[in-house]
Amino acid sequence: MNAFSAQALPPIVLTFAANDPSGGAGLPADLMTIASLGCHPLSVTTALTVQDTIGVRRVLPVDAACVSEQARIVLADIPVAAFKIGLLGSIENVAAIAEIVAEHPGIPLVFDPVLASGRGERLVDDKVIVGVRELLIPLTTILTPNSLEARRLLPGEQRTLAECADSLLALGCAYVLVTGTHEPGERVVNTLYARRLGALRSDAWDRLPGSYHGSGCTLASAIAAQLARGMSVEQAVWAAQEYTWQALAAGFRPGRGQFIPNRFAHSYAARGGEGG
Repeated sequence: MNAFSAQALPPIVLTFAANDPSGGAGLPADLMTIASLGCHPLSVTTALTVQDTIGVRRVLPVDAACVSEQARIVLADIPVAAFKIGLLGSIENVAAIAEIVAEHPGIPLVFDPVLASGRGERLVDDKVIVGVRELLIPLTTILTPNSLEARRLLPGEQRTLAECADSLLALGCAYVLVTGTHEPGERVVNTLYARRLGALRSDAWDRLPGSYHGSGCTLASAIAAQLARGMSVEQAVWAAQEYTWQALAAGFRPGRGQFIPNRFAHSYAARGGEGG
């Protein structure tokens, strides 16, 4: 055996997401976040996108058989402590990923239901939304919709966010963290709900100026990483929010569009600003 025993392995998180060439969201956001929190990321590409910091031009789903093969080959080789799901790309990918996750019921799943870009471009059709409700939400440990996504996931009349959370929990997930970035107010309020317990905690964060690309991906990946490190759900949700707010506060604007979170800001601070 080499010098690195199984006990020395970092926690491992597998993310299913689309590639974002700008590095702001999707797979790059997930990989940077997971790695920066001391975990090793595995990745399954669900779609290719044509986008920059301004907006999304095209989404090209990866064939579902390829998505399944990517996941199965790494899962047969490497032990995983958490799953994270982002943009799915197609109803076929929803079904393929649901089948894989169902085969690993002991692994927590954090699902960020990416339905639209930061500028509002719709990225999935209604078939995907129906598939998400029927196939993936029942397998989910923590669902992390923003307020717009929470309402779009549910058919019918407009609901309050608390009513949305109740309805989403009724679909089978264990927890729902509804984020309030798109709601009015000087502070952003994120509320964690649990099945049969209602609202467990609400956390209010100062609203930062500007618009950010990849904040939802960062938050969901950070929750998955903290769960993989052994935190409870409430601890993971709090720690991931703190991490994400700091990354947003230290964000930068590399192009002509939105800011990108600085996912390594906390490590620069820990080294006294070195490299920052």
